[in-house]
Amino acid sequence: MSTTASGRTAADLRADDTAAAAPTGNGRVAATAGWVDERTGLAKGTAYLMKKIFPDHWSFMLGEIAMYSMIICLLTGVFLSFWFVPSAGLIPYAGSYLPLQGVVMSEAYSSTLAISFDVRGGLLIRQIHHWAALMFCVAITVHMLRVFLTGAFRKPRELNWVIGTILSMLAIVEGFAGYSLPDDLLSGTGIRAAEGFIRSIPLIGSYTSYLLFGGAFPGEAIIPRLYSLHVLLLPAVLIGLFTAHIVLVFLHKHTQFPGPGRTNENVVGYPFMPVYTAKAGGFFFMVFGVLTLISALVTINPIWAYGPYDPSPVTAGAQPDWYMGFADGALRLLPGFLEFELFGFTWSMNVFLGAVALIPVIYTVAGAYPFIEAWVTGDKREHHLLDRPRNAPVRTGLGMAAFSFYVVLMLAAGNDIMAIKLSLSINDITVLFRLLVFVVPVLVFWVTKRICLSLQRHDREKVLHGRESGTIIRTADGKFFERHEDLDEFDRFKLVAFEAPAPIALEALTDANGVDAKAIKKAKRRARLSSFYFKDRVEPVSPAELAAAHHHGEHESISGGSTHAAIKHDKHND
Repeated sequence: MSTTASGRTAADLRADDTAAAAPTGNGRVAATAGWVDERTGLAKGTAYLMKKIFPDHWSFMLGEIAMYSMIICLLTGVFLSFWFVPSAGLIPYAGSYLPLQGVVMSEAYSSTLAISFDVRGGLLIRQIHHWAALMFCVAITVHMLRVFLTGAFRKPRELNWVIGTILSMLAIVEGFAGYSLPDDLLSGTGIRAAEGFIRSIPLIGSYTSYLLFGGAFPGEAIIPRLYSLHVLLLPAVLIGLFTAHIVLVFLHKHTQFPGPGRTNENVVGYPFMPVYTAKAGGFFFMVFGVLTLISALVTINPIWAYGPYDPSPVTAGAQPDWYMGFADGALRLLPGFLEFELFGFTWSMNVFLGAVALIPVIYTVAGAYPFIEAWVTGDKREHHLLDRPRNAPVRTGLGMAAFSFYVVLMLAAGNDIMAIKLSLSINDITVLFRLLVFVVPVLVFWVTKRICLSLQRHDREKVLHGRESGTIIRTADGKFFERHEDLDEFDRFKLVAFEAPAPIALEALTDANGVDAKAIKKAKRRARLSSFYFKDRVEPVSPAELAAAHHHGEHESISGGSTHAAIKHDKHND
């Protein structure tokens, strides 16, 4: 083996080399993104997220308001936690609020006064926190009502509906724990009432109260324990459930209202990036701005006007926040004879049923409704298109009946205020509300159902005969009629794209040998419920009916031709 020395110098060898291009800004970003993806595998999920399509409808913003309000509560709560002292230890007040200087109060109340008067911006943040909590409860309630009335809880979203009902119930508990922390006269009265409610629980009430309060009321343990519940346990559960709720929304296709081009297999809307993200970000700051404006202009929970908690000066007219009002109203309406003695014990069912059992019972029934409706209707299909409330009259009637029940109970929580302001007997007002709580839901259900059926018939007439134009036509033989304008295919589609299932027919009651069929009672019960749901119904207009309307005299009163192809609906309706 031999080596041959080259006559070229090192400079000659580098003469043909090209300088490597310096990485650009985009190159650095791509390199960084590639480095992260190689170690985390986020690229695929991020690409899916960026391309996720969201439909555009104003009612979908109700859930966003709830989400943004919860975020605002978390942000302002972190700020307040820097100065709040969760202690029931007594100290003399030495802050800047002169009317209470020298008054002995708990450290919790003293620190809340300090946040309000001595911390820069503290009162504004306190009020934003309180108003955002109220807005969260309002938004999640209205959002649930929208989901219920449009049937967005149906398969495959039953689990998400259950998560939503749990979120709504926990929001109530979180709100109660929050406004109990300042230890002022109003919140202390609420804690005292809650302690009585806990004692009404059969068998374990007194033990539960002793455990929570660390002894006899009031003790010094309840404020620190409520603080831990309010800032640690419940927020963690709420965030976890809310994250699961959002993940399921992404996992399932987002629901959308019927319209041309919208089916159970697609979603018509805007991509998550950049359109939906920009709109959602702007809407967040709008919600934040409105809450800040309200908090700056409208005082809420002025604890300095109530004074520190003292069991002796409990004031008449103390009212809980609105979301607890229905339970307080039920407590006031339950009759006294529900308290009785049995086996040597006093059973305070007049307190337990309204103040303790009502909330979990209501939310359990609400959470179970999707499964009940699926069993009654026998519908096992996936649903990604929403119902117009009028096209599900029984469901809409049930929803409004439940809402009216809630409203009556909430109004009943102010029976004492009504008696004072109207100079009426509080006993007469209470008896009236006891009657209304049974009558109003039934009446509201019936009226709502009839309105929905009337609206369906109106839609049917509009599809068949067109829209009234206000133009009067005179024929050659002296007759007068109003010209109707035919609907365009988009408006017509919205009025006919729904289903009107028939009641389930009861199967044979006996087998071939004349023996009663198995599960006959269950079948009869299901048939009765199905008849209750679907006995009164209005069929959507079929293409044949529209063609008949246009070719048997109706063409004289409709301007323009009809577009039969615009009538698209399920084969079940043909």
